[in-house]
Amino acid sequence: MTWLGAVPAWWWWLIALVLVAGGQQYRVAVAQGDTATARGELADYRLEVSERDRRAAAQARTEEQRRTTAQEEARAHARKEHLVADAGAAGANAAGQRLRNDAARFAATVSCSGPDTAAIARGQAATRAAMVLTDLLARADERAGDLAKAYDLARVAGQTCEALYDSLLQVDNIGEGKRPKKAKFMFVDR
Repeated sequence: MTWLGAVPAWWWWLIALVLVAGGQQYRVAVAQGDTATARGELADYRLEVSERDRRAAAQARTEEQRRTTAQEEARAHARKEHLVADAGAAGANAAGQRLRNDAARFAATVSCSGPDTAAIARGQAATRAAMVLTDLLARADERAGDLAKAYDLARVAGQTCEALYDSLLQVDNIGEGKRPKKAKFMFVDR
């Protein structure tokens, strides 16, 4: 009989069981190490993502503040432009009123009084013609004032819109070290 036969059968089962249990322990230890590594990588990834999100949110807040500031500057400039346009319109209205008054005085003095009836008839016709021209001048001046006011409002609104649009196009590339150009609010009639 060989020494293998001298070992009882249950010992062989015990040796097999110990070998299988040891293999399973080894697999569990390797799996736990892999899990710990994966958890560490996941934690690092989450930290990186949260930092990137925080930076993106800060950059978005900065960009929104820049845009809001540019819009407020454009609105303030538009209010100033409206005040300048209103002052110019008031001056033009005053000058137009003086012109209408002068034309009305001229029309009143056109009449010719005298002993000649033909001269009186010509004077009355000239007076009517002068009054018609005065009325035409008054209406034309009023219409020109309305058109000038509409033009000023449209010009200021267009320039404000253009400045707001330009301020939206300027992107603040913080990550690249670039800063946006300052919005220009110096408008020039074209």
